[in-house]
Amino acid sequence: MNSICRNLLGVLALILVLPLHASPISLDRIVAVVNNGVITEYELRSRVASTLQQLALQKTPAPPRHLLERQLLERMITERILLQMAEDTNIRIDGPQLDRALTRIARQNNLELDQFRRALEQDGVDFNAFREQVRTEMTISRLREREVDNRVVVTDAEIDNYLANPALDAERKNEYQLAHILVVTPEGASPEQLQSLRAKAEKALEELRAGADFGQVSAAYSDAQNALQGGVLGWRSEAQLPTLFVTAIRELPAGGVTPVLKSSNGYHILKVLDKRGKDVTLVIKQTRARHILVRTNEVVGDAEARNRLRQLKERIENGADFAELAKLHSDDLSASKGGDLGWLSPGDTVPEFERAMDALKPGEVSQPIQSPFGWHLIQVLERRDQDVTQERRRFEARQAIRARKSEEAFDDWVRQMRDRAYVEYRLEE
Repeated sequence: MNSICRNLLGVLALILVLPLHASPISLDRIVAVVNNGVITEYELRSRVASTLQQLALQKTPAPPRHLLERQLLERMITERILLQMAEDTNIRIDGPQLDRALTRIARQNNLELDQFRRALEQDGVDFNAFREQVRTEMTISRLREREVDNRVVVTDAEIDNYLANPALDAERKNEYQLAHILVVTPEGASPEQLQSLRAKAEKALEELRAGADFGQVSAAYSDAQNALQGGVLGWRSEAQLPTLFVTAIRELPAGGVTPVLKSSNGYHILKVLDKRGKDVTLVIKQTRARHILVRTNEVVGDAEARNRLRQLKERIENGADFAELAKLHSDDLSASKGGDLGWLSPGDTVPEFERAMDALKPGEVSQPIQSPFGWHLIQVLERRDQDVTQERRRFEARQAIRARKSEEAFDDWVRQMRDRAYVEYRLEE
């Protein structure tokens, strides 16, 4: 008898001697069907475990497990719907793009990528799971940019109206650091559904007023994307907030919590973490620069892009005209203008580009510099101190109006996508 037959007989013998009343083996089961995909119990338990770990690292008390499971399942369903849409429309984050993003995250924490990985693992965070979560967030961000942000239009008339309003002009100096709880209401919700969701929001508020930790209540009740980060929105000027929010928080002290607020997309609770006045910069240092951009893709890798720019830099140093080379070789829209980006203020470009540009003297050409857009060759043409009060006011007004409209449009769009999706719950089975 050969060894394979002996092994098979051994397995068969083991099966035959097992008692008939042995406990059944626990198999993974489906807890939700989302369109043509599923969410399994294993996935949900993994998310619960990582969330509990995250809350522990933040020193945020964990909500009751059954509440946390339900909240996380809702977020996973919304996330799955958006990822399915991204896949269907060919939005993908490849390995090199993801690695560059992780490197930027590491450097923001003053670490190299391998040091960052070790630091996460020392905190008990699985690096591969963290990597995939970053990929998910980048994918949804790309989807949001294409489906929502790129369609938000801010007109000159809106800016003029904003600047002409004395109340808004005074209010623009006020900023608030906020935390936010959102209970989403589906489109076409029945009165009974609205009553139930309102009761959920009131229960969250009741716990807050009883002294519960805001981050814990956010994790247990909020449907917002940042619920697990304590619902923290960061610093927002009044111009960046809906009028409903501004009216509710204007008189609150730091630490104050609003009542439940009703908007078109759900019920909100806000906490003012801090507040401050905003200083307006009147004179800033501007740089006029031009660049040549080589984008990376499936055909052009990092090494090739860098080598191309090194060759172009050598030609420039030997007397070639920067503008002419930009017209021929740059992948940026500025190529037609010889790569000229005009006068740039602090914050107008991505940090990698700005750091390299600020280190150059007028007339000097940089080494090839990498940014999220690809590889750049930068030349500084001149610098100046400029009074940009009026331009900056219009720019800040445009950004504030765009941010507010984009946030509202994204929340509405996500709710619409969620309402159109086929979802079947099986968690309680």
